[in-house]
Amino acid sequence: MLYECTAISKKPEETIKKDLQQLTDTNQITHDLVFRDPYFLDFLGLKDTYSEKDLESAIIAELQRFISELGSDFAFMSRQKRIMIDNRDYYIDLLFYHRRLKCLVVIDLKIGEFDAAYKGQMELYLSYLEKYETVEGENNPIGLILCTGKNPEHIELLQLHKSNIKVADYFTILPSKEILLDRLRKAISIAHNNINNAQ
Repeated sequence: MLYECTAISKKPEETIKKDLQQLTDTNQITHDLVFRDPYFLDFLGLKDTYSEKDLESAIIAELQRFISELGSDFAFMSRQKRIMIDNRDYYIDLLFYHRRLKCLVVIDLKIGEFDAAYKGQMELYLSYLEKYETVEGENNPIGLILCTGKNPEHIELLQLHKSNIKVADYFTILPSKEILLDRLRKAISIAHNNINNAQ
């Protein structure tokens, strides 16, 4: 299920092989091996209706478990980090640092489906961090927009695959047992195919 959740599992077979080969040969990890899609945040105990502030507060209260869901090597840095641009205040929901990617990671929490305006907001945050917060030896910051619906055509037309912005779904309630079993069967089938192709 970890493989099924990672962004790399959504990529074409050739890209997957290339990224895994790079990890094997040079021990360099790619963004798609780090970021997942979807994220299961059922441990937050949120009910049917909640706000972005409720979601953020629940994540902070369960920070250790949230970091476990994000994956290893994430270090928490800040919540509601205030930045000022043209005498205007902006607040970054959550700011992390990823040790192996050697970069800051902005997480923007959204209630509802992905909207094109979120890209511009994230680009502003990333440009600010790149200019004022990135230190020597670090890579450019990465943004992760967590929302309840990805709207794949928006993401394709905005060409987010060419940027440092990732979009992922999150679930506050686990899918049904039938859906999870179906995903498990698909993941096992993919793994078998990959093993057979490698031999």
